[in-house]
This record gives sequence, structure tokens and C-alpha cells, in this order.
Amino acid sequence: MKFLKEYRDSGLARDILAEIISISKRRVKLMEVCGTHTVAIFRHGIREILPKNISLISGPGCPVCVTPNKHIDEAIEISRRPGVVLATFGDMMKVPGSASSLEAEKAAGADIRVVYSTMEALDIASRNPEQEVVFFGIGFETTSPTIAAAVLRAEKENLPNFSIVGAQKLIPEAMRALLAGDEIGISGFICPGHVSAIIGVKPYEFIAREFGIPAVVTGFEPVDILQGIYMLVKQIEEGAAKVEVQYNRGVPPEGNPHATAILYQVFEVTDALWRGIGTIPGTGLKLREEYSRYNAVTKFGIEITGEREHPGCKCGEVLKGMITPLECGLYSKACRPEHPVGPCMVSVEGTCAAYYKYGKRSD
Repeated sequence: MKFLKEYRDSGLARDILAEIISISKRRVKLMEVCGTHTVAIFRHGIREILPKNISLISGPGCPVCVTPNKHIDEAIEISRRPGVVLATFGDMMKVPGSASSLEAEKAAGADIRVVYSTMEALDIASRNPEQEVVFFGIGFETTSPTIAAAVLRAEKENLPNFSIVGAQKLIPEAMRALLAGDEIGISGFICPGHVSAIIGVKPYEFIAREFGIPAVVTGFEPVDILQGIYMLVKQIEEGAAKVEVQYNRGVPPEGNPHATAILYQVFEVTDALWRGIGTIPGTGLKLREEYSRYNAVTKFGIEITGEREHPGCKCGEVLKGMITPLECGLYSKACRPEHPVGPCMVSVEGTCAAYYKYGKRSD
């Protein structure tokens, strides 16, 4: 298949790796901020084949993982209300909230349904006008335009029984926060391909301009990732700092203006709480005033206080790239895919889940 076979070519991958080894002299830390990249890097064994002076670290690229307990607790509380259907993506079902999970609430009788798109939740609302249908929406810029489109369709079709628990996040300003904290010494960013297909390249330019750090938007096949690493290492060795696109077959420089126009027609930028990181300015989305009636938290009068995390879970440190899962005392012991303590072990894009499936389970 075109754009698969070429980017999985083992000979080409070996050639790119040889080039990386030949030019790489400095010790560098490259961070990917996309859960799909995290999984691909593990699945293809890329960490193991790179020279020892190049470290790959995983950042907050898993939307399930960065969703704080506050939003999970809100969704749980709403699901307990009579006549409510709560719809969400499958990854959210097993994520522990402060005292329960959506999976546990469903087992206790709540009408919670796994959907594969926001529009599927909207269709449930259209077919069941006597019920309140709430979509628990998480994600980055990739999925947020679809949530905006669902709100616009609910408005057009006059569906007053549809609303959302919005927990969407914006990636670029989170990258700024990581750099500003300077806790791990990031040398370069492997930028997310899916997000970039929506927002384009310009939102990352501050990384090079303000911090003097290179960034490369990269695809998801092994040749993509190795080529992206080569481009980053080449910039670092030459003392350059700019934003480049390796994934040019999927990411136009301007992104998808139509999708972003829909997104910002419905939502406006706000501050957002990230699990383990805290509140980051300009990284969240909230419904504009004219669409505020679709805010389920307000609609149902939900007020969450006293939310708490598991005291032993180090998911926050993992999300910031400060530690690997191997440094968490719960990893592969109390916390496993069949019994996750934290969200990094729940989502298929979570760093802990990727380590468990493809990497080491202990030192």
C-alpha cells in the first residue's frame, strides 16, 4: 500500500539510522508529545537501536492520561442522574476517578455507552428525545473540531437533550510550559502528526524562536520517526533551531483551516488543568457564550470538590518526562492493564501501557 510499504522499508530504515549514528556527537533528549508516536517507537524498537547519546522521552501526548480526576468525577456524577445516557470513548471507561470509574458505574446500572465518534452520541440524542444524552469529550486539536461540529449540528437540528462534558486540551502551549519549567533538559521535539494536520506548523514556531530548540513534525511509521530524529539531530549538531515537517504527505504548512474555523466558532481558549502538571494557561477550550447551553456540567449543576489522586501513582511525573514507568513503585505490580491504578496504564497511547506491552516491566 502506498505510503505504508515505503515507510516500513527496513533497508531505508537502516540507512537513516547509519546517518544518525554518523552525525550524532552530542548527548540529546528528544521528546515526543503524541501517544501514537509513543506506541510506534516502542512497537518498532526504535529506542533500542539508537546510539546511547540519544534519549527518547515521552511527554503529555495521551489525551486520556492528561484528563484530571475533576472531569472524570463530573462525568461520573452526571451518569448517576435519572434519564441520562453518558457516551464516551472506550479508553475512558477504566480510568479511575477519585472514588469510582465509568466502568464501575456502568456495572452498577448507569446508562454509559462507548461510542466511536461524537456524531454517534448525537445520533443517540436524536433517536431518544426523552433522554438527556451527554458526551464526555476528551482529546487534542485532532478530535476537538468534531465535537464542535456536533454542537453545531445539535443547534441546527434543535436537540436540547444533547450536551457535553468538555475536557479538550491544546498541545502547543503545553509544550511551552514544559520548556519553561526546564526540568528535564529537552533538546528537541518530535511534534505530533495528527494534531499538526489540523493546526499546521505556525503554532510551534515559538519553540525555535523563544527557546532555541528544533522541532520536527513527524509521521508514524518507522522510517518517518527515524527520519524525524535525523532531522532533529542534524539541526542540533549544526547549532540550528527551526520547525520542519517530515510528515509532508499528511501535514500542509497551514493545517486544516476549515477544521480550525469550526473549532473556534464553537469554542474559545481558556486555561486547563492537566493531570500531574497543574493548570496551564491557554491550553483548554470552553464553549462560547452562545453555545453555553450545551455545557453539561452547568446544565446539571455539577460541583466537584475533594477530588483526589492515588497517592502512589506517578503518572504526572511520567507525563512530564521526569521519570519512566519503571521508576514508579506501582508499575507492573499493583498497576497493570487488567487493574490500572492510573490512566497512563489504561489508554493504548499511555506511556505505562506502552512500556508494559512492548518494553521492560522491571529493572
